[in-house]
Amino acid sequence: MTAVLRLRTEPLTAAAFAPFGEVIEVSDAARHYPINGGSTERYHDLARIAPGAGGRAIVSIFRARPCALPFIVEMLERHPLGSQAFMPLSGRPYLVVVAPGGEAPAADGLRAFLAGGTQGVNYAPGVWHHPLLALQAVSDFLVIDRAGPGENCDEAVLTGAVRIDLV
Repeated sequence: MTAVLRLRTEPLTAAAFAPFGEVIEVSDAARHYPINGGSTERYHDLARIAPGAGGRAIVSIFRARPCALPFIVEMLERHPLGSQAFMPLSGRPYLVVVAPGGEAPAADGLRAFLAGGTQGVNYAPGVWHHPLLALQAVSDFLVIDRAGPGENCDEAVLTGAVRIDLV
């Protein structure tokens, strides 16, 4: 029987997630300023949306069924031609599982983040990540990603299983 690697979640912070993309959230660290006669605070330029050559940015809503915990990670995907941003609309926490871009990821190179219900993520082009992992209930996400020519989704099956526990 193959051993299962146990992966603990860590809080989603801009510094911890920086090798994989950006955290999208209201934060004093973000550039922000009042607009609309002072009735609105604009948190400006929170993610580098990259549609890639010949691509265009599109906006979609993904509805994700919750995963059962503990969760076994067996595969990851990446989008080599453009970024992919997720912003939760349901206000519920969710899991973010990533590995650096490059060759197919190894189980021991994964990181898992527990994202709060008001934190989004923008995966940089080529970053390996697990498809949406909603928690608690069916959850909607606003997604900004790429449409255009070329193959923009690679999948990799992990050699060895990785179990995620919320701790």
